[in-house]
Amino acid sequence: MDFDDLLHRYFGITDLAEASPAVQEAGLDKLRVDFGLETDRGRKFALWSLLYLLGQAPDLDVAFKSEDDREAARNLMDLLDSGG
Repeated sequence: MDFDDLLHRYFGITDLAEASPAVQEAGLDKLRVDFGLETDRGRKFALWSLLYLLGQAPDLDVAFKSEDDREAARNLMDLLDSGG
């Protein structure tokens, strides 16, 4: 999943700063629903990653059944927090 494609899919734009608050909220609602329904681990992780970047990600123990997926999410969070 490409980041710009995800932004366009959920918000209709690739620069969130250009989206109105109503468009942002509607996109987040759709993103949360799709995340909750997604069964493919890779796609679910990509959707969670976007939610995380937007400050809307659910807790890891709620988001992922697999400890491997939770650990991958922790690694992503650490990487993003370190600026690397």
